[in-house]
Order: sequence, then C-alpha cells, then structure tokens
Amino acid sequence: MLHLHRKKASIVKAGCCFLFGFIVLLQQAAAQPADLNLYDHDSKPYYFGITLGVNLARFHTELHPRFLADDSVLVAEPVNSGGMTLGLHATARLSDRFQLRFNPQLMFMERSIFYKLKYPDPIENSVDITKKVESVTVAFPVQIKFQSDRIGNFRVYMLAGIKGEIDLASNARAKRAEDLVKIKKYDFGPELGLGFNFFFESFIFSPEIKISNGLNNIHSRDAALKYSSVFDRIFSRQIVLSIHIEG
Repeated sequence: MLHLHRKKASIVKAGCCFLFGFIVLLQQAAAQPADLNLYDHDSKPYYFGITLGVNLARFHTELHPRFLADDSVLVAEPVNSGGMTLGLHATARLSDRFQLRFNPQLMFMERSIFYKLKYPDPIENSVDITKKVESVTVAFPVQIKFQSDRIGNFRVYMLAGIKGEIDLASNARAKRAEDLVKIKKYDFGPELGLGFNFFFESFIFSPEIKISNGLNNIHSRDAALKYSSVFDRIFSRQIVLSIHIEG
C-alpha cells in the first residue's frame, strides 16, 4: 500500500525537519554572548504568548465483529494526515521548577480511513476508497511544566496535562450520511511533551513536540452504514509540533 508508506515518510520528514531546526537554534544559542536576555523573566508571576503549529493526526480503530462476518469490506485502516494549529496560552509560575499553563487552541485536522472493497464502489467505481473526516476542533489543554535551570539563554522543559476537545464539524447527527464515518463532538485525554526555551532580547522562542491521545470513543456507530459499521470504537491520536512565542 504505497499511499500508507508515503504518509509514514511524511511523518518522518516532519520529525527530521523539527530536529534539524532545533539543532540550528541550539547552535545559535550556544554562540550567543554570556549576557542573559530577559534576566528577570523567571520572577514574573505569570506571562502570555501565542502558539503556531502543525498536527499529525490519525484514528486508532478497533474493528467490530461484523467486519469478520461481512466480506464486502476487506481492509479498513486509518491513514496519517496533517493539519494546522493556532492558539493562545497563559502561564502561571508555581515555583522555580514548575509552571501551570492553559493553552486553548483551534485545530484544523483531516483524518482519513483507507478501505479495500470486494466489489467496486458504485459512486467512485473503485475497490480502493479513502474516506476523509475533516474536523475543526477547539481544544482546552491544562498542563504542568517541569523546567530545567537556564543555561545561558537556553532551557529544556517537559510537560504533562489533560485536555478537553469540542469538534465543531462533528457529523454524528448527519441525516444524509450514506458514505460517512460519524464522529462524536466531545473528546478528552492526556498529553505529554518536550520543549525548549530560547531567550531573545524581547521574547522567548519555544519549539515543542507533544503527544496527545483521546480516551473517549468518538465513533457514533451506525449499523446501516457500510463504511462505519465495520468499526466498533475509534479513538483520536495526535502528534503536535508547535512554536510558542512568549513574552
């Protein structure tokens, strides 16, 4: 399945670009003079920022017993897809090591499922079908950050938290849904991430990578829908590459 290999290659490429960019920034930080930028930033009780990023999203699926009993669908596999992320964040200082961050985001995602049918689809006239599920999601993550000491104008941090999500494009109540996989509106789950602070004269540049998994079964199963009935449960999986600009 060449299209699956291409999707996996795109994820590896995105990860390599993120790593290469981080190495370049780390080299630049090491080359900076010893003077500390924003030397009093750690004493602030709170600060704000903006978030720009990309997300690599997919479904994690569990097949329904009907899949084995019905031979009209031979293969049903989720496919990795990309999207964009925009957000704001507010961070409160808890101690020298810990911070509390609220990071509401607007996420544009496209998650796809590849099907191989026994007989050609009457509309697309093919046995290889990819169904796309587009989502516009509002996410409300609350995270605890654990940060290292500053090394000049550089710092490493880790984060863990929980999130709630509302899918504004949910199609769970769609009436004309003959070819849809219906997705519920609400989701929640844990997040884990790693980031880096680069202190400049007037702002902090913070690249970050985060894994975000949904715990709620977001599949609104309809036994009458061929493409939906083969699944029992569907969960959300995301890798988010973000850039935070903090003041």
